[in-house]
Amino acid sequence: MNKPNVILICVDEWRGDCLGAEAHPYVQTPHLDELASRGARFRHAYSATPTCVPARVALFTGQSQERHGRVGYQEGVNFTDLHPITMQGEFKKAGYQTQAIGKLHVYPERSRVGFEDVILHDGFLHFARKEHKRDFKFFDDYVPWLRRQPGVSPDEEYFDHGAGCNSTVARPWDKAERLHPTSWTCTQAVEWLYRRDPTVPFFLYLSFHRPHPPYDPPAWALDMYLDLPAFKRRVGDWEHHYESLRTNGNHQLSFGTLPEAVTHRARAGYYGLMTHIDLQLMRVFEALGEFGLADDTVIAFTSDHGEMLGDHDFYRKSVGYEGSARVPLIVVPAPNDPVAKRGGVVEEVVELRDIMPTLLELADVPIPASCDGRSLARFVRNSTDPGGSCPIPEEEPWRQWLHGEHVYFGQSLQWVTDGKVKYLWASEWGSEELFDLSNDPEEMHNLAPLAEHADLLALWKGRLIEVLTGREERFVQDGALVTGAAVVTMLSHARALAEKVR
Repeated sequence: MNKPNVILICVDEWRGDCLGAEAHPYVQTPHLDELASRGARFRHAYSATPTCVPARVALFTGQSQERHGRVGYQEGVNFTDLHPITMQGEFKKAGYQTQAIGKLHVYPERSRVGFEDVILHDGFLHFARKEHKRDFKFFDDYVPWLRRQPGVSPDEEYFDHGAGCNSTVARPWDKAERLHPTSWTCTQAVEWLYRRDPTVPFFLYLSFHRPHPPYDPPAWALDMYLDLPAFKRRVGDWEHHYESLRTNGNHQLSFGTLPEAVTHRARAGYYGLMTHIDLQLMRVFEALGEFGLADDTVIAFTSDHGEMLGDHDFYRKSVGYEGSARVPLIVVPAPNDPVAKRGGVVEEVVELRDIMPTLLELADVPIPASCDGRSLARFVRNSTDPGGSCPIPEEEPWRQWLHGEHVYFGQSLQWVTDGKVKYLWASEWGSEELFDLSNDPEEMHNLAPLAEHADLLALWKGRLIEVLTGREERFVQDGALVTGAAVVTMLSHARALAEKVR
């Protein structure tokens, strides 16, 4: 079999439970559900550093946060200097045409980070807008395109409707649907298929800014979800740990309460953006068939992180709870792959850094030694091809658990999970939560204070101590977790490299 084409679809802020195939009670995603039936769906996939910048570093490099060094959100760091070896760069070295369309969220914004070409729309980035004084041609392709369209003013913007990029305000898109950034992204992808080099395989990174706010789907998509049962506030027995951070009523809040009607409408906007993406992806899937490419194209679908959406009074991301850290992941081998599995549901715990080695292996492209993620090919194929480039023997057991973290609220929020149990620890407060996800998937009941779960608590706390022992912040001293350590968004080896090349 010739090398397959590869498409990686990445969406922004899409919760792991928001697929019809996941039995979500409301969200309609027919085309993604069909895609999942042709490959494997991973029920316990996580973003180990659940915000845009560090999550994309993990995705592009195939590295853990301990290795790539980005443990929080920090703009203005030269991506290529810190992370020279990327998934797209390895595809390029192997003779692939590499193209990115949509959101990259790297710095400088026009960096190609291994792609031969980038058609860019990162959404609303305060850092880029301030640095370039809103001269969009330096950091965005969508807004200049929008302003060239018939009937559109030379000062048009994609958020003229006033719904903000981190806001819970929801309203319908105020322009023609074809002008929406989601529609534009898929239009660019279909148009690129005409221009691709037909003599070599391609790697296409198709990346959407939505369903990240603004919650502005087309009116029909918002209307689909306005009549859902009313949103009802749900909290467990542990949210008091965050009480000092509460900002009730703030439309850009991270923790607090809003009127239930406001969250209900935000939820409708969020779900509407998902259905809009799903229907637009159908255009790309159909185009692959019409171009004769569908049978030899690998497709993967994932997100950089989730969205709390009012769960436990949290909004946005960055925390280790399921709404924020769990992401969708679908991997579909090429239909002409003779050893591909179809319709699988995988229970093992996986993370974003595993996507790079997976796609490289499915394309029989060598996996670089810099990558410490693990290929998921064993879960989507019955066997590997003779001579395939898998650095981890097939018989080696899969990882038992993974480690996630993020600097947020002035401290490091640490967590470990196997998808069935989760332990969380806050480095400043020392608060602990322990959840039995198998029986309490909504994380309502904290088992950490209960004497009958002392052994389980010791096991999972011990795993976090194991992974944090030796860390520069000194979270662990004398074999115990210690509160009050100063935190950083970049570990010292990444900071040193950034300083060296500055």
